Formats: sequence, C-alpha cells, structure tokens
Amino acid sequence: MSDEGLEKNLTIQRLLEKIEELTVGMEKMGIAEQLEMWKNPKKVIMLNFLYGITRGFGIAVGATLLAAILLFVLRKLVNLPLIGTYIAELVRIVQVQLGYY
Repeated sequence: MSDEGLEKNLTIQRLLEKIEELTVGMEKMGIAEQLEMWKNPKKVIMLNFLYGITRGFGIAVGATLLAAILLFVLRKLVNLPLIGTYIAELVRIVQVQLGYY
C-alpha cells in the first residue's frame, strides 16, 4: 500500500472517531428527545406555561421570605440609638403598605 493510501485511511479513521464522539455527545445531551418534543407544539406550550407558573410562585415565595427576614432584622435594629428612629419610620411605612395598620 502506498503512503497516500495509508494517509487516506488514517484520515478516514480519525474522521470516524470524531463522528463517533459527536454522536455520543449528542446522545448525552438528549437532542433526539428535544427534537421529538418540539414536534408537538401543544406540549411545548403547556410545559412552558407550567414552568412559568412554577418560577412565578418561587419568586413570590422567595421575595416574601426575604421581606420577612428584612423586617425582622429592621425591628431588631430599631433599638440602636442613632438610626433607630429612621428604621422605626421605615418599618412603620412598610407595615402600613402591607396593611398591618
């Protein structure tokens, strides 16, 4: 076999290895499943709707917890001499806005 034929075989072998690597990578990423899912637009719309509701609920719960922790810390800081009156006023404003008073 000539050097040219051997070189072609090596090139083909490397290309086949790269194709195999790409195939394995695509299988790991689940591209076939994603393409199959996108063929059904109703399912995609429903899943996106449910994901949006879940994200919105998570944001609402997270913001509520964060606000509660902030109010708790601010109430504890009210007793500080210099900034206590300002923080007390801020807590009062927040409580009025939340409908506590």
